[in-house]
Amino acid sequence: MANSLEQLKKTGTVVVSDSGDFVSIGKYKPQDATTNPSLILAATKKPEYAELLDAAVARASKKGGSISEQVDSALDYLLVEFGKRILDIIPGKVSTEVDAAFSFSTKKSVDKALHIIKLYEEAGVSKDRVLIKVASTWEGIKAAEILQRDHGINCNLTLMFSLVQAIAAAEAGAFLISPFVGRILDWYKAHTKKEYAKEEDPGVSSVKSIYNYYKKFGYKTIVMGASFRNVGEITELAGCDYLTISPNLLEELMNSDAPVPKKLDAAGASSLDLQKKTYINEEADFRFEFNEDQMAVEKLREGISKFAADAVALKDIIKAKLQ
Repeated sequence: MANSLEQLKKTGTVVVSDSGDFVSIGKYKPQDATTNPSLILAATKKPEYAELLDAAVARASKKGGSISEQVDSALDYLLVEFGKRILDIIPGKVSTEVDAAFSFSTKKSVDKALHIIKLYEEAGVSKDRVLIKVASTWEGIKAAEILQRDHGINCNLTLMFSLVQAIAAAEAGAFLISPFVGRILDWYKAHTKKEYAKEEDPGVSSVKSIYNYYKKFGYKTIVMGASFRNVGEITELAGCDYLTISPNLLEELMNSDAPVPKKLDAAGASSLDLQKKTYINEEADFRFEFNEDQMAVEKLREGISKFAADAVALKDIIKAKLQ
């Protein structure tokens, strides 16, 4: 009998590795891979990745400029080098994240994305193998719209916790979205003081509602469930377009032979009674309806702050090496 990971792939779900640790990625044969500042920070603390950090610092130092400019350059080089190494292993795409500090600036997000793509192309990597990750703020969604429409750069809208964000992202033409499952569960457990079975997991329910909405109304944007806390959350979303999974949970799936039946079905979504909404040119409506979801507001704020803090931690490590 096929292991649970292979069964998951057979439901039509594309498996993506959620890791900056490219040494371990190939074992699970994922199609794509996702990274973020937290994952890259964790990887750079391992001895086997020291050479990448040193090379990025050396390259930035050679380029010159102020210390601040060199730090920024080194971080960009580091992110792209991790992405390039990952692409040597996987057949598909890698997601590279724009600095979370730009989450509320459309222009800064677009400019940084264009710079990252330029670095990839200089390294011999075509832009069609890269997804630019931006936070699912109004400004981030608008940045993705510009990148997709005007530059042909595919985007991954991350830190997504609500249907409101998902609808706006689809209307913007985003290539892919990453609705977070585990972080939603974390919030509900903290606020209700109860445990949730996988069948009633609020994070799973959120992704299901987004998936059904997209399939009902024919949106092409890929739904990629992310941020899992346990295997049960993953198997409850079998059949979702993509799932990005951490190495420890990929290992658990690989070592299990538990059945993984398909749970999400695009054909079934077409018969659901859902109301279509629009936010494409309705910033005020987007902000108000998003603001009504306490969980989404709090988790988006927290996520942006955490990614920004980890980017700062990476910069501090780089700065110490430059000095």
